[in-house]
Amino acid sequence: MTSNLPPICQLGNPILRQIASAIANVHDPSVENSISQLMSTLTESNGVGIAAPQLGRSLQIVIVASRPNPRYPQAPYMEPIVIINPKMRSHSQEIVKDWEGCLSIPSIRGLVPRYKSIEVEFTNSNGQLEQREFSDFPARIFQHEYDHLEGKVFLDRVESSLEIISDAEYLKLVQKN
Repeated sequence: MTSNLPPICQLGNPILRQIASAIANVHDPSVENSISQLMSTLTESNGVGIAAPQLGRSLQIVIVASRPNPRYPQAPYMEPIVIINPKMRSHSQEIVKDWEGCLSIPSIRGLVPRYKSIEVEFTNSNGQLEQREFSDFPARIFQHEYDHLEGKVFLDRVESSLEIISDAEYLKLVQKN
C-alpha cells in the first residue's frame, strides 16, 4: 500500500502525550489539508475514528466514522463526522466496558470503561458550532479520540493488565458472538 499519507504515530511518540492545540481558523488551508489526510488515513487503515495527533499534528481535530470493517466487523454504519475543538458537555451516569483498539497501538485491544452516552459541542468543518449526542459505539469512538486530544491513550483507562489481549484473540471473541 503506497500512499502519500503521513505515517500513523505509534505509542511512544511524544505527540501522543501532548494536549492538542485549539484551532483558530477552520478555513486555514493547513487545517483543511489535515482533515483530508485524516479522512484518507482513516479509510485506508480500516479505522472507525482518528485524531490529528495520530498524524503528528497537535491540533484539536477528530473524525468519528463508525462502519463495519475488518477491525470492527460489528460496528454500526454512520456518516463520518469532522469534529473540531470539541467539548464534552454532559454524559450519562451509565458506564459500559468494551474492547477498544487504536491505530497508534497496533495488535492490542483493551477492555475500556466509557460513558454510554455523551453530549458534545464542537465546530464543524464549515466553521459552524454544533451540538450532538452520541451513544453506544459512536460515543465510545468519540471518547477514545477525545482522549488523544488530551494526551491519553486507551491503555491509560484499562483497569487491569488482565483486560489487554491481542488483536487475534479479540477477533476470535467477536466471531463467537
